[in-house]
Parts: sequence; structure tokens; C-alpha cells
Amino acid sequence: MKRWLMLALGVNAHAGVTLGLFGLPLVMPEIQRHFGVPLPVAGIIANAPAIGILLALVAWGALADRHGERLVLGTGVGLAAVLFGAVAVVGQTWAVIALLAMAGAAGSAAMVGGGRIVLRWFEPPERGVAMGLRQVSFTLGMAVGAFLLPPVARAHGLPGVLTVCAVVSLLAAVLAALFLAEPPHELSGSGTAPVGTPYRQRALWRVHATSALHVVPQIVVSTYGVTCLVRLYGWDSVAAGQLFGVAAIGGAVVRIAVGRWSDRTGLRMRPLLLITVANLGVLALLVAGTLARTWLGPAMLALAAVMTVAGNGLAYLAAGELAGPAWAGRVLGTHNTIQNTVSLAATPLAGVVIEHVGFWAGFTAGLTCALLSLPVIPFRGERPRGS
Repeated sequence: MKRWLMLALGVNAHAGVTLGLFGLPLVMPEIQRHFGVPLPVAGIIANAPAIGILLALVAWGALADRHGERLVLGTGVGLAAVLFGAVAVVGQTWAVIALLAMAGAAGSAAMVGGGRIVLRWFEPPERGVAMGLRQVSFTLGMAVGAFLLPPVARAHGLPGVLTVCAVVSLLAAVLAALFLAEPPHELSGSGTAPVGTPYRQRALWRVHATSALHVVPQIVVSTYGVTCLVRLYGWDSVAAGQLFGVAAIGGAVVRIAVGRWSDRTGLRMRPLLLITVANLGVLALLVAGTLARTWLGPAMLALAAVMTVAGNGLAYLAAGELAGPAWAGRVLGTHNTIQNTVSLAATPLAGVVIEHVGFWAGFTAGLTCALLSLPVIPFRGERPRGS
């Protein structure tokens, strides 16, 4: 029972800091209004935390491997809360970007620490569900953000949004620092990595590459989805945010179901392959809907917000299991660093494409990357449990 409490603390820490690290695109219209900048620049501001995340994940992973999750989550998420509070009272654009990047560096501790909790507290037959629940932390944070941040932005502007992010992160950090503990013993089957660096395994590199390609459709949909509904379809910004809130809840349910599916079969990559194929269909319909400006666009945008995140937990878990217990923090940090590198590059590029060509072109870029991932997914060497 204690392992589920530890997982809940990790989920809470990640969900709390997610509000500030990834929720700002939900108030993109307010960011544009507040700073008076074009869409690509607003996209950089909204995703500025990714700059810090990119630089700090591996370091947090190494620190977690050495000192455990309690220190990492309490310190990192707490410092992020302080930095969000500082951003709320700063007016210069460059200072906001710098402070948000620092908040990203601090808050990224939750992205590594939460994954290690699953690998250290749960046996392999439970890890798919546990990692699905852990990955719900992102969708939970985004769901709360979708329902909460747009109304706060309308009533109190961007400073109000950042103050909310600071308070939620601080509460999550305090709970993690007070109650997280170390597992009582080493689990069986903690990983499949050989002695020494796990990067001798080609499969691990392919898992990283798969996730890097899958980030592109995810970031295009999550960053520019609300703006698409507002600008292309004339939606109210609060209603658009609420649609993404419902989609985030759907994404949480799907991640848990996918984790259960993975545990029952003992496979990680084959389910991911099937999810990718399904995503290709959803993204193709999204491109068609936005190109024609029909009802299919908003419907597929909501479905894409659910489906593009459905396989994240499987890739993350596979990377951790290939790493083994001694390298889990560093490998999970590297995994997320690669994802955030791609995210940081894709965000402004997609913004430029959308501004000059259209939203359909941005979604086409995501579709192309999902298609390119099919031959990269390392599913051929997997065997069902018991075979």
C-alpha cells in the first residue's frame, strides 16, 4: 500500500509543477496581448520553461540516482514555485523568458523523480499501470490548467496565472519533502541493462528516437490547439481551454488503459506501434478538417490531444527498464532531454509554418514525424511475458 502513496506524491509533484511548465500555451492569447508580440514569439515565451528543462534533466537524474527522490522533488519543485512567483512581478520580456527557463530547470526534477518511483517501488507486472498513473500527472496538470488558467487570465491577467502556478507548485513541493521515502528493498527484475553503460543497447537509442519523433505532433497540438480554435473557428478562449481540459482527462484514462494493456502482455513497444498507427489516422483527419475548416477540425483536435500523448508512458517505461536501477535517473533524464530539445526547436518552427501557411500545415508536420517513427520503434525483439 505504501508504494501507491509514494506514487501519489510523485504524481502530485509532477502535476503541480506541470501547471507552470507546460500550461502557459493554454493562455497564449493573453501572452500575445500582455507583451504585444506575434504568435511565434508568444510560443517561445509560453514554452520558455523547456529551455531550462533541456539543460537540467540529466543533472537531476544523476542527483536522484545518488540521493533519492525526496531531496530532488522537494528542492526542485519548491525552487520552481519561487521562480514562478518572481515571474509574476517582472515586466520585461527577456526577464520573463529567463526566469521561466530557470523555473523549467528547477521543476524538471519532478519529471525524473516520478519515473524513478515507479521503477524502484513496483514489480514489472505492475509497472505499466503505475507508469500510466505517473504519466497521468502531466495530463492531470494540463486538465487543471485548461479549466483554471484561461478564466484566471481573463480576470487577473498573466500575473494572476503565474501566481496560481507558484502556489500549486509550492504545495506539491512541501508534501513531497515531508512524506516521500526510500523503498524497503531492491525489486526483482529492476531492469535489463548490461553491466556498464546501458547505451550499448541499440534498442535504447531507438526508444529515445521514437519519443523524439512523437513529440512533434504532441507539441503542435498542445501549443497551438487553443489558438487554432480561437482564430480559425472563432471559439471563445475559455471554451477552447475547456475542450482541451476534457481532452486531458481523456488522455489520462487512455494512458492508464494502455499501461494495463502493456502489463497484461508484457510488451511495451508493440502497443506503442499500434497507438502510432491510430495516431496517423487521427492526424490525417485533423489536417483534412482544418484545411477545409469543417467541424472535423475541432473534433479531431480534441481526439489528437488525447491520442498523441497515449504512448508516452510506454516509451518512458521502456527506457527506464532498459537502463536498470543504477542508471535509471540519468537515462530518464536523457530521454526527457531529447524530447524537450525537439520540443524547443519544433515550437517556433511550427509557429512560423502556421503563420505563413496555415494550421493544417503545422498539423501535417506532426503527421509526417509520426509516420517517420514507424520503422524506428524497436518492437521486433520483444517477447510476450511467459514466452
